[in-house]
Amino acid sequence: MHVELHPDYTDDERGTHAAELISACVHCGFCLATCPTYLATRDERDSPRGRIYLIRQLLETGTASARTHTHLDRCLSCRSCETTCPSGVQYGPLLELGRELMEQRVPRPASQRGLRWLLRRGLTRPRLFALALRLGQGVRPLLPPALRRRIPPRQDSGAAPAPAPHRRTLLLLEGCVQQAATPATNAAARRVFARLGIALHPAPRAGCCGAVNYHLAAHTDGLDDMRRNIDAWWPQIEAGAEAIVTSATGCGSMLLDYGRLLAHDPAYADKARRVSALARDIGEILLQEDLGQLDIDRGVGPVAVQTPCSLQHGMKLPNLIGDILARAGFELAATRDSHLCCGSAGTYSVLQPAMARRLRDDKLRALTADTPAVIASGNVGCQLHLAGAAPVPVVHWIELLDPR
Repeated sequence: MHVELHPDYTDDERGTHAAELISACVHCGFCLATCPTYLATRDERDSPRGRIYLIRQLLETGTASARTHTHLDRCLSCRSCETTCPSGVQYGPLLELGRELMEQRVPRPASQRGLRWLLRRGLTRPRLFALALRLGQGVRPLLPPALRRRIPPRQDSGAAPAPAPHRRTLLLLEGCVQQAATPATNAAARRVFARLGIALHPAPRAGCCGAVNYHLAAHTDGLDDMRRNIDAWWPQIEAGAEAIVTSATGCGSMLLDYGRLLAHDPAYADKARRVSALARDIGEILLQEDLGQLDIDRGVGPVAVQTPCSLQHGMKLPNLIGDILARAGFELAATRDSHLCCGSAGTYSVLQPAMARRLRDDKLRALTADTPAVIASGNVGCQLHLAGAAPVPVVHWIELLDPR
């Protein structure tokens, strides 16, 4: 697809790069069949191909309307289209550029700007989010059912693993929302890894991975988040850290992009590439270990695996969770449409609640057709989103391996 750049973008590196990415698209439409929003609305503008045309229109005319915001915002950034595309279109990076250019070209109403600012400030500060969550949990019983389901109940994270010598030490990115909303996840990961002789150590100064800011088109703040994390990890990396691991696949997918996103920063480009090379999901580490050392309770019943989009399309590990649970001896329930997004998608469930609920309900029907006893996810956002309406418990899969 050829792009004739408007004069406003001929000398803009973002515009020229976006035009290069668009040129790979051959209009084939294969992406439509795997795009959750297009399947829901049947509106071409809610498909990857349609959104590419909208970005192309902006680049060629220098103008756009608020409707372009609507259709770009409605994209989940699930990247299922990238997995499907026979031409290798890098849709995710293109969408990032398109959204950034739109923020500058078509200012949003104050109400939208305010909500997005609150999400960027509130979700990326674990202490602030924890305080707000505790307040919400305190009044949870008094809230209407629909709102009550959006506030997760308090979790018991259990005891820390007993101090013991470890043969390996890995850096752990603890995440933002996850620390407060699902503390059982990283606590379970620490106990499981400790049982295998591996210590998971957080870097105290590390914070948000940058995904919330960057995906809301606040690229400068997102890149600053990444630089702060690199600075926090660098002493351990120079000391020989084996890996930087995450238990939230949304964070893991973002870490893999550090090298690309900071490639033009002379002070951080090499370090960012190193961080991306060291990034691992906790499941990638466990696949190399003898899970027979764990005291696993396999009596939970059939487990339905929900593979987050960030794991299957971002990290390219679609079978990771199922492979681990099968090796650990769990019975896996049959599911369908595993490639389709659950509707969580970071802040999407807040900014696009109607579509998010529709996709969630579709996903739950696909996950529960074989009557599982539990649903196992690999990402905190998916876990919380599904748990708001699931007929069975929704947990992070690492909790099923927890020997406590």
